[in-house]
Amino acid sequence: MFGPVTTGGAAAVILAATFTPGTATASVAPPPDKIVIDVVGVNGSGCPAGTAHVAVSPDNTAFTVSYSDYVAQVGLGAKPTDFRKNCQLSLNVHVPQGFTYAIAKADYRGFARLESGANGLERANYYFQGQSQTAFINHHFTGPMNDDWQASDTTDIDQLVYAPCGAMRYFNINTELRVEAGTSDPTRTTSLMAMDSTDGSINTLYHFAWKECPRP
Repeated sequence: MFGPVTTGGAAAVILAATFTPGTATASVAPPPDKIVIDVVGVNGSGCPAGTAHVAVSPDNTAFTVSYSDYVAQVGLGAKPTDFRKNCQLSLNVHVPQGFTYAIAKADYRGFARLESGANGLERANYYFQGQSQTAFINHHFTGPMNDDWQASDTTDIDQLVYAPCGAMRYFNINTELRVEAGTSDPTRTTSLMAMDSTDGSINTLYHFAWKECPRP
């Protein structure tokens, strides 16, 4: 569905979990080698085939996910199932030998038009293959609103979860947008939230943390 993404850097970290000491040394600068991210799985109503794209920053400090059809809405013109949209991404981050990674922060951006009385929700969770899913981190929005929105998920450095050294584990990201009419009149108005912005700027940014793995 999507091919590999290559550039000078990338890494991923899981939010809201406990890092096991002794698996890597203190946080270090990103490795200089080129990073490759393969998108091995894409599923969900918010990311139909060909509408989600991944790119790695040139300095290996972050990667971005952009969407072109990720909109939840209720009211005029909306289908009954449109109030909730979700996307599940499974990524294979090819890490240079001797390094491991985690995601220290995730920045989400989009646009919302919420009528008075309506409300919206953006939520996400993160986990490595073979691990239990973390709890969703929720961000709530209340109408009236007709503007860009932004939300960040941040994990303290002592709570970061790193990919196991020397093992391949897919990194999974689950996101969701939800809109409820609340006390607004859905027969007369439409409320929506989009994982996108009116100016087309990148809407999701995942910040990496790097560690050096112990030498054999």
